[in-house]
Amino acid sequence: MAHYLVTAIPMAGRMEELGDLLRKNAFVRLRPFGGAITVSLRNARLREDGAAVWEEEDYCTPPLAEERSAILYSFFGNLETEPVRKGEGWKRIASLPRFFPDLANR
Repeated sequence: MAHYLVTAIPMAGRMEELGDLLRKNAFVRLRPFGGAITVSLRNARLREDGAAVWEEEDYCTPPLAEERSAILYSFFGNLETEPVRKGEGWKRIASLPRFFPDLANR
């Protein structure tokens, strides 16, 4: 399984809806990626420039192809992925504030 550090620009006015969907576990049953993306987005971090960042596991080519079409393109623009070792991405962004503080580790 490949892991990526994902950077994306949140779409104005869409983050409240995304937070609500995450609270309702709306993506968990999407196969094969629902559980992983739910955990990743709940634990996403916020950079000073307003970009959201998180680590995501994936095995598609291009990276996150299914996630982009099903979820990510509805809420984020300018998605970029950087290959990382499992856990490395989370370590690199650990000091940043949480994007959805009330959802972390749920």
